[in-house]
Amino acid sequence: MSKGITSRNDDYSQWYNELVTKADLAEHSAVRGCMVIKPYGYSIWEKMQAALDKMFKDTGHSNAYFPLFIPKSFFSKEASHVEGFAKECAVVTHYRLKNDGTGNIVVDEDAKLEEELIVRPTSETIIWNTYRGWIQSYRDLPILVNQWANVVRWEMRTRLFLRTAEFLWQEGHTAHATSEEAVAEAERMLHVYADFAENWMAVPVVKGTKTPNERFAGALETYCIEALMQDGKALQAGTSHFLGQNFAKAFDVKFTSKEGKLDHVWATSWGVSTRLMGALIMAHSDDAGLVLPPKLAPIQVVIIPIYKSEEDLSRITEKVDGLVKELKAKNISVKYDDRDTQRPGFKFAEYELKGVPVRIALGARDLENGTVEIARRDTKEKQTISSENLADHIEQLLEQIQKDIYQKALKFREENITRVDTYDEFKKVLDEKAGFVSAHWDGTPETEQRIKEETKATIRCIPINNPKEDGVCILTGKPSVQRVLFARAY
Repeated sequence: MSKGITSRNDDYSQWYNELVTKADLAEHSAVRGCMVIKPYGYSIWEKMQAALDKMFKDTGHSNAYFPLFIPKSFFSKEASHVEGFAKECAVVTHYRLKNDGTGNIVVDEDAKLEEELIVRPTSETIIWNTYRGWIQSYRDLPILVNQWANVVRWEMRTRLFLRTAEFLWQEGHTAHATSEEAVAEAERMLHVYADFAENWMAVPVVKGTKTPNERFAGALETYCIEALMQDGKALQAGTSHFLGQNFAKAFDVKFTSKEGKLDHVWATSWGVSTRLMGALIMAHSDDAGLVLPPKLAPIQVVIIPIYKSEEDLSRITEKVDGLVKELKAKNISVKYDDRDTQRPGFKFAEYELKGVPVRIALGARDLENGTVEIARRDTKEKQTISSENLADHIEQLLEQIQKDIYQKALKFREENITRVDTYDEFKKVLDEKAGFVSAHWDGTPETEQRIKEETKATIRCIPINNPKEDGVCILTGKPSVQRVLFARAY
């Protein structure tokens, strides 16, 4: 098949857009800013969901579901929260349509809601209003709840997976008796996200905290994982927030402690979204198509028969049937593509585009020789090997591919963290190399904002366990005690 994908070096943005659509991951919908996630793309998201869901449940969390619609008055109860989302909210004002008598469907003006409803941009307000009825005593704590849902943020400039008006995500919302418990929960979930990113997505991340300018609206602290894409831009891959008692006070959620004292509950929230799909694509893929880590690949192994006659195909199929059973017994997803409507070369290109980690070609001559041709998607290496113990070999190969993809991304990340000490160096690196830039900052929001306006670079995070280092801010020359990571970002 002819892929015709723009080269990353020629136009990275165009390469990404074409890859998402041509690899059958997603497409634009008839609704402005919204996407259709196609079956192949959704199957990757399902694998992400399954892995994360197990991690959440292994750490004591349970799933629940809360309403899509939130009364407008709820948002006004937490001032910084509503300010953070006000410009992105979709608002429902009426509840009925009618025929205007000329065949047109219009909004029934008599069906105006007494109070407008907000299509959830995030669920803190509706959840904390609900928690008020769940929590009376320390015996009711902690509450460890996660929700898998869709949210709407009315983005003006959209891009498949990376920024859409509606997207899928999970959002954890927990309630605790002490601030120490809540902080520990927020930090724990940060490490869960980092574990998933590195060991499932094969994407190395930097764990850190956001500056006050970049914190989640209503949070006292925002923890984040930051990843580096192949074009040198950063992508925020997950966040976990310590909310303090802000939402508990806004919605009057109190509990009686063991000592009989009445106090407000301490809160966290944390989430990742289908934005991770964008990270997965941009971190590993190449000009030939997707490169998927085996743990998240919908098809881990594809087997393609090479034959000239129906008799050859029958003999190959008999051999393949046994291999498929062995692979499935090892929980390896495998597809035998014996379609007679496409030639082998077309199939090779198709599965290369879709990022299938391992491809096996088996022909009549291979049957005679007791061999198969096996190809890796990540390196495009091909080798002819014995068909003896083939399932064991494939199992080990998939594990090796997973590790190699991570190591390649890690090497790229490490080679693209640059330390600078002057503003001129800073701007030069951003323009010529990009990547993460490690630099001193004076700690003020004014300096952070000025750097952002002048260079389009933001402070991605203050790395956790950041070493102390005396220096001076690259912009103002004021004293600084540590470096932070800047980057241009998605």
